[in-house]
Amino acid sequence: MSMRISPLTLDGFDLLPRHSRRCVFWEMDPAAVRSSRDFSDPEFEKEAWLSMVMLEWGSCGQVATLDGTPAGCALYSPPGVVPRAKLFPTSPVSPDAVLLTTMRLEPAAELDGVGPSLIQAVVGDLVRRGVRALEAFGIRDLQDDPVAGRRGQECTPADCMIDAEFLTDMGFEVVAAHHRYPRMRLELTRDHGWKADVESALERLLAVASLTMTDIEQKSTVGVL
Repeated sequence: MSMRISPLTLDGFDLLPRHSRRCVFWEMDPAAVRSSRDFSDPEFEKEAWLSMVMLEWGSCGQVATLDGTPAGCALYSPPGVVPRAKLFPTSPVSPDAVLLTTMRLEPAAELDGVGPSLIQAVVGDLVRRGVRALEAFGIRDLQDDPVAGRRGQECTPADCMIDAEFLTDMGFEVVAAHHRYPRMRLELTRDHGWKADVESALERLLAVASLTMTDIEQKSTVGVL
């Protein structure tokens, strides 16, 4: 399969996994979700929220496709625009960090390395933007949640949060411990493999640009002679 990861754009909403298009676990206050359940459209609310963040802050997601089919996404943003971020026992998010809210993979993508590739794309984007750290509220003991994965019901933490073990595997460290909802942090100023990969890619791009300019100058000189 051919995997592609690209930044989320204003017209790329349909490339998100189906659950992510309708999930407003992070984007709406829980009380507002309950009170508006009978008349609001969560897909409309989600698209409106993403559009607002992208217009004010820039791209807030990385999208993975396999052979052109939606395979997964990672969403992230300043914590101040995420209502749910204030409600955890390990809140608030550090003031120098961007919050990773969503890591969603379609079943077919779970064994194809899409998850780590999405995290790498997120880190690369934030390093280029000068962000110091990426934080996330992890969740532990997913198997103990009796309502996880029930269809047709309001999203649950187990449905919509990121497994703490996955975050640990990606290099995140616990900065606010909790038996269920630890807040975890990835320092982007350290020499992570992610950062090295990004810097190497940037160096290659600069080298190509330099060679191109040299080639243009040589051709111009030949033309003058």
